[in-house]
Amino acid sequence: MANLKEIRNRITSVNSTMQITSAMKMVSAAKLKRAQDAITQMRPYAQKLQEILGNLTSSLDTSDNAYAQERDLKNVLVVGINSNRGLCGGFNNNISKKVKLIAAEHKDSNVAILPIGRKMADAIKNTDFVIKGSLFPRDTDTLWNNLSFESVSEVAQNLMDRFTEGDLDKIIIVYNAFKNAGVQVVTTEQFLPIVPAKQDEKNNSNDYIFEPSKEEIVNNLIPNSLKTQLYKAMLDSFASEHGARMTAMHKATDNATDLKKELQLFYNKARQTAITNEILEIVGGAEALND
Repeated sequence: MANLKEIRNRITSVNSTMQITSAMKMVSAAKLKRAQDAITQMRPYAQKLQEILGNLTSSLDTSDNAYAQERDLKNVLVVGINSNRGLCGGFNNNISKKVKLIAAEHKDSNVAILPIGRKMADAIKNTDFVIKGSLFPRDTDTLWNNLSFESVSEVAQNLMDRFTEGDLDKIIIVYNAFKNAGVQVVTTEQFLPIVPAKQDEKNNSNDYIFEPSKEEIVNNLIPNSLKTQLYKAMLDSFASEHGARMTAMHKATDNATDLKKELQLFYNKARQTAITNEILEIVGGAEALND
């Protein structure tokens, strides 16, 4: 039978863990509310803009739209969006696996992985897919410290520049799309080249009137749409992270509560056994004196 002091120490340790996980759950729940509101408000606008972008791309000649040019896949970039911290279940691991799978599918090309989030960088640091740091002007880990459209736009603009200059032939984004606090969907989107809308997805004919001009549309609307697409992916991942962490900490708190109950029961039984043994020793000693 375990020592009573050891059991008490374990109960104290489990209780401390339970308090920590409960506090982390409350913090994630508060952050999730703000993140959920942000992606809920952003998603309809981003989806409609992406739909317009697909329709617009299908109506333009490839020569008019540098962002829709299909080229031989010599250089492929996979943008993996993860978090900077763990303790959120399989949130980070699911993205890391998907990114490596996509990289393996493009083994005939030169594949690089741009990690957004420290956990993504850790997952690929020992692989051959690490992107050169000089390719981007800022450390992508810092995006989570101050997530804003301006900071994400800087990365998106750099991706677009690399594509139009011919350094990259295809760019794919992998992230967790937020469904609810308990469900995050691993999502893969082609960032560049832009995928034209299919015939049955078009709401209108291809007869567009461009105003002020085609060049103005290509130079302004399309880049802004692509920046919005990346920003939406970041917001999705941000909300998914806090949802996953809240769920993981909730389960951890429940498990700690169950373990504490089991240890308390075990402690009571051990204490009762120890008291019974002491009583038996006293009774045995008293009988020995009477003899």
